[in-house]
Amino acid sequence: MSVPSTPASVLVVLDTNVVMDGWLFHHPAFNVIAAALADARVRWIATQAMRDELNHVLDRAAFNSRWSVDRQAIDRAWHDHAHIVMTAASAPARCRCSDPDDQKFIDLALAHRCQWLLTRDRALLRLARAARPYGVAIVPPERFALATDPA
Repeated sequence: MSVPSTPASVLVVLDTNVVMDGWLFHHPAFNVIAAALADARVRWIATQAMRDELNHVLDRAAFNSRWSVDRQAIDRAWHDHAHIVMTAASAPARCRCSDPDDQKFIDLALAHRCQWLLTRDRALLRLARAARPYGVAIVPPERFALATDPA
């Protein structure tokens, strides 16, 4: 099942590290993503497995002792912006991720014909060339910001 995008928006998948960039670390590159989400220029799709991974990362004791985690803000951002979809089918062999934990991101992006998969993960970034023929740009948030900032 494909998620329809509105005419003014494009579909995007955010890797866990990008979600944390935005709502935990407040990385400046995420400002463009947040603005695009807020005004519906992009539609973020995710699966329950992605939410579970984010919860696992945030719940790790060592992680929480190092940074102050505002779980309510992160939960609110997820609730307000993530559109949960069914688990995606497996990607073609040429788009297999070397890290099995990250395969869910490329599977989702390809299955729903997302225009963007935003990540800092090297294993996913190595798939950028293989995903391009399917219409998916796998890039770090800074590249997305440069390509889509209306300013």
